[in-house]
Amino acid sequence: MAITKIHAVKSTVHKAVAYICNPHKTDGSILISSYGCSPETAAYDFRFALSKTSQSDPNKAFHLIQSFKPGEVSFKEAHQIGVELADKLLEGRYSYIVTTHIEKKHVHNHIIFCAADNIDHGKYHDCKRSYHHIRRLNDELCSEHNLSVIQPSGKRGKSYAEWAADRENASWKTILKNNIDEAIREAETYEDFCDLIRARGYELKGETFGENAHKYISFRPLDRERFVRGSVKSLGAEYTKERIRDRIGEKALSKAKKRVAFPQRPKPAIKDYSKKTLIDTTADKFVDSPGLKHWADIQNLKIAAASYSAADSISGLEQQIADKSALAKSARASLVETERRLKKLGEVLKYAEQYKENHPYHVRYQKSKDRDAYFRRHEMELILHDGAENMLRRFGINPADLDVEKIRSDYNALSAKKETLKQTYRSAEKEADALRRKLDNLNQYLDRSPEQRTADKRHDKSPNSL
Repeated sequence: MAITKIHAVKSTVHKAVAYICNPHKTDGSILISSYGCSPETAAYDFRFALSKTSQSDPNKAFHLIQSFKPGEVSFKEAHQIGVELADKLLEGRYSYIVTTHIEKKHVHNHIIFCAADNIDHGKYHDCKRSYHHIRRLNDELCSEHNLSVIQPSGKRGKSYAEWAADRENASWKTILKNNIDEAIREAETYEDFCDLIRARGYELKGETFGENAHKYISFRPLDRERFVRGSVKSLGAEYTKERIRDRIGEKALSKAKKRVAFPQRPKPAIKDYSKKTLIDTTADKFVDSPGLKHWADIQNLKIAAASYSAADSISGLEQQIADKSALAKSARASLVETERRLKKLGEVLKYAEQYKENHPYHVRYQKSKDRDAYFRRHEMELILHDGAENMLRRFGINPADLDVEKIRSDYNALSAKKETLKQTYRSAEKEADALRRKLDNLNQYLDRSPEQRTADKRHDKSPNSL
């Protein structure tokens, strides 16, 4: 379990860096890592990057704190997670320092990164969206390292869990409203709407009109204990029972007024049933309603047929899943390697530009008659030049043969490759998930047990099988 918070550093970057790099707090400076800078010259490195940006906000750096649950993680693993978070968040574009403090009961990381991008020279935009992005990356890393994951509560407005659910279009209220909208589109009358919404697995109450009727219509999904009202406060003005009835009436009136230029009617949209999941007909409402059970059986048949049409056989569908999974795995491996190379090349580009821009100061220093006076006037430029030269030589690059434009061109080409691999990976994962859902539908519809599935696979692999 880890929690995060972030704040901007508007001045005294060197003091913030000195604090987080305190040897007494970092196990004798062992738990310190950096990228695109060094702890000793970070203030100069950040100033150089900031000098290239045209944005005028006062932020010079950002200080991110990552705290872990006491006793859940070692110092070394916590430091590794901190570096991984910095790499995932900053993508090799911003200089950073990561330190792990060990002096308190709870181990925690400090990440200070420059507010200016080393590649495109833009500023980091700190907002609610970027903070939620940090939280999401942090939770993913905790899961990968088998740490517990918590969600904040007690906040005004949406909780983090609701925000994340809405982002994936998976909020149960969002799903409810989508189902209501779909039922309204399909219904000819208000009574049809009630039947359709029940068929989607919702329990209704207060749906009638009259003197003794409830003021609000209420909906309850099968997986929830409480009803939610169709009120302005709960779902919105478009989901009261009066407005639902009016929307159905408006739709019918619109159809009646509509004039068609040609006698043929537009073809109805063909639903992709393969994207749906089978309806569980074992619930009491299906037992008590033969008509509803018949409707659900027809829906399940359509879903199973659409799922089967994805391949000539179940074994063919399984092979498609294996192929897409292999493609996703391969793309993922290539993506990780490309990101590693991109991070290294980004650092090379940063130091190449730093060396090129400050090299004239070094030449003048060498020719100066009073080197001490010249150094006092241009201390920052000379330190940055020497640091960049040392790093380039460490990368195996001779500064005399430096070609900054070629390095940038190589970086842009590698960045484009990364985006292509990312799209390939996401597409393959999405297609594999869709195929798995189809296979699950078929297994459920045909009532195939895990033992039967294993036996079928063995039979398909047998040399005597047709």
